Formats: sequence, structure tokens, C-alpha cells
Amino acid sequence: MISKGKANKAAGARFEIREVGYVESIRKFVVIAKGLPSCINGQIIEFSNGVKGLVIGFTEEKTQVLVLGDSSHIRAGDEIYNKGQSLRLPVADGFVGRIVNGLCQPQDGLGPIETKELYPVFRVAPGVMERIPVKETLETGTLLLDAIIPIAKGQRQLLIGDRLTGRTTVAIDAILNQKGKDVICIYCCIGKPYSSLLKILDIFKEKEAFEYTIIVSGVAALSTGEQYLSPYTACMLGEYFMYNGKDVLVVFDDLTKHSWIYRQISLLLERAPGREAYPGDIFYIHSQLVERAGYMSPENGGGSMTFLPIVEILQGDVTGYIPTNLISMTDGQLYFSTELFNKGFKPAIDFGLSVSRIGNKAQWPAMKDLSKNLRLEYLQYKELLQMTQLRTTGLSKEAEAKLKRGDIINRLIIQDKNCPVSIEAQIIYLYTLGQGILDMLSVEQIEGFKKTICGFIEGKNPNFFSELRSKKELTNQLKEQLESSLKEYFQEKI
Repeated sequence: MISKGKANKAAGARFEIREVGYVESIRKFVVIAKGLPSCINGQIIEFSNGVKGLVIGFTEEKTQVLVLGDSSHIRAGDEIYNKGQSLRLPVADGFVGRIVNGLCQPQDGLGPIETKELYPVFRVAPGVMERIPVKETLETGTLLLDAIIPIAKGQRQLLIGDRLTGRTTVAIDAILNQKGKDVICIYCCIGKPYSSLLKILDIFKEKEAFEYTIIVSGVAALSTGEQYLSPYTACMLGEYFMYNGKDVLVVFDDLTKHSWIYRQISLLLERAPGREAYPGDIFYIHSQLVERAGYMSPENGGGSMTFLPIVEILQGDVTGYIPTNLISMTDGQLYFSTELFNKGFKPAIDFGLSVSRIGNKAQWPAMKDLSKNLRLEYLQYKELLQMTQLRTTGLSKEAEAKLKRGDIINRLIIQDKNCPVSIEAQIIYLYTLGQGILDMLSVEQIEGFKKTICGFIEGKNPNFFSELRSKKELTNQLKEQLESSLKEYFQEKI
């Protein structure tokens, strides 16, 4: 049925044309409606009490609607309105430094956000001709990643592992490390308790990361519809900045809970379950999200959007339906090992199962040169360590030297959480390691070296770090300056 709104008596009156149906039944947060023959998937509809809904399916006679808000006051027989509009939400620079929900409504009590533009929440990912190859590295502040498993701007790198293995910590460190680098960061919290989000808020405030960060909250206390929308809303906000020439980093924490949310919705929609009780279209739900990352051509703004989706597995099993789906969609994965974490190796990333397929193309030449043998050297150390665990005597000098060097690499890689290390500092660490200087130091001396060397070099050569960042490689002049500073440092400190 089509109804025309009453004409406003004031000057400039206009008619509102809308399709009117009614609620046939409600199943928790999914409404089955009748009388909306013109609706299509992704359209926004409105209930008589003002709550909005999203069309997520239909049959010949009925329309399936996901309620985006409180569904407790919706009753069978209530009117429902379709104005033929797709779901579009406000975007603006003013979202930076704010906390919003899946409908872009402020959640931080700081008042409304001034907006001038609407973006579609669901849109087709940019085509190949709209993109260019990745060319810049995303500096994560984690030495193990930047040196061995580098991530490029525009890449999609999956963080996968069991609970409490440090996945979120690595993602948060990557956000903290973007301070002063002109990168807009978006942290999307999906299905987590509010207390978990509060801890992350405290870290952002303490490290002054709010100046360039947006938080999209889809915590468990919000409606299922808002939780389902939150990653798409985070992606939409990122696209606004990307198409305006900015670099964007988006963290989805985590897509396993998003899968659970979609499974709840599918059960209420009576969709046929497939593998592990998930409907077959869960693959499409996530692929249409992660494909929207990329590095845009200058004609399309020239910005980039990097995704760090997080997924949780059980007891190290990566063969589950959701993990395998996401591994197939992304450009690499970081596998977090419970065994490594329990041994105190943090970040607990397993080299053997982790890969970055395109990140090394954008790596700094200096970092690429210094770290080219690091992965192999460390894996050989781990293998040798495992072989010699039961032997305390009779080792050759060569084996002892390899174990000593592997232990030094271990000490360099291990770093405290929420303390990202700049790429310039990482290059200094690796250069010193390559020269064999660290082989003569104790564990305590290496820890002291990591804490004091950068300040010492900056005091001796104030322009060293800025020149290294601009050239991205160790020229002969920079090498001379570095070697001179290292010589002075070890004479004074050791």
C-alpha cells in the first residue's frame, strides 16, 4: 500500500511517498513483515515507533528485517514504512577522536557530530583499475613484524590465534605507532564486553592516540543489529578518509564474534545451516567487507585503507570454517601460538605459520637488507634449541655460538606491550646485531642497549633519524655516522 503524507500547511509544503506494510511477527531482533513488495536487500525501513531496520531477506510475500535498535516495543500489527532508501550514514572529519555505534551515533557523551555528507554502508569494493600496487610500509612498531613479516599500506593481514595470546595487543600497538604519521586509525570492537573496550580506551588516552583514532563500538550490550553493522560502519568511515587522500588503518576485533552474531540472525531467518552450523553466505558477508581495503590510484583520491582483522580459534585449530574463510580472503596471516606465549615469547607469533604475501614489496630498503637472513637464522636457532634441550654437555663451539646468537635475536624481538619501537630504532638494533657487537653482551646489557641507544645517537647526530626516514636506506654517510656513534656508545656504556 502506498500512502502520501499530509501536506504541510506552511509554505514550501511537500509530499512524502512511502510504502506501508505491517509487522506480521517478531522473533527477538528479526521482524517478518508483509505489504512491502518493492523492497530490496540493504534498504532501510522504519517502524511506527521510530526505530529503524535493515532489509536482509525476503520471499514472494514476506520481508525479513533486522531491527537496528531496541525491538522490545515492536508488536505484531505495527505499521512499517519503506521510503526506498539504502542504508547511508553520516561521515565527517569530526568523527576523529569520538566513539560511535554502528549507526554513527555518538556514545561518548560529547554531543552531536557535525556532518555534511552521507556514505553507503554497503558498497561494491573498488575494482582493479581504481587501485595501484602497494608502495608504502605500514609501520606497526613491532620489530618482529616490521623486519620479518612486513605489512604494506592497503594490505589485509589476518591476526589469528587462541584467546589471550596477544592478538589485540599487537593491533593496538600498531595504532599507537601511527602517532605523528598522518594515519587515521579506526578500532572496531565487535561483541566484546564493555569492560574490554574501557581498557583500550584507557590505553588510547594514556598514549594520546585519540587525536587520530575513531572507535566504532559494537559491544555486547548493544543491539544485535548494531553489532552486525559495526564492521561495515568502520569500513565506511575509513572509505571517507581514503577517498579524500588519507591513509587509514582499521582493526576489526574480532570477526569470530561477528560470525556468531550473523549465525544468530540466520537461525532466526530459518536459513539452512551448512558447515559448522553456519549458513553458506557467511563467506560473502566477510569477503564483501575485507575486499574494500586497498591502495587507491591518484584519480580516486590516492589514499589507502589497511585492515587488521582478528579471528579467534580453539586450541590452535586453523581448519575451522571461519578461520579458513578469512585466511583465503586476506593477504597473509599472523599466527599467535599459546605455547610461545606461555614460554614468555611476546609477541607470541609463530614464524613458521605466519606470512605476509605482499608486504615485503613496500619494505624500507635498509630494513630489507638487514633482515633478509633473520627469519632463517631464527628458525635454525629454534630447531637447534629443540634438538639440544636434553643435552647440557658435548655441544660443538659452532652450536654454542648459534644458540648464543639465537638467544640475542630472541631478546631483540621480545618487547613490552603498548611500547611500539620506531623503524629507525629497529634498523639500529639489526645493524648492531649484523655487526656481531651484541654477541659479546649479557642479557641485562642488551636490555640497557635497547633502552638507551636511540637517545645516545640522537644526542651525537641530531639529524640522523630524519635523514634515515627520508632516504629509507643506510647510505655510506649514515653508516659512518652510525658506526661512530656505536663505537662511542660501547666505549662509554660497556
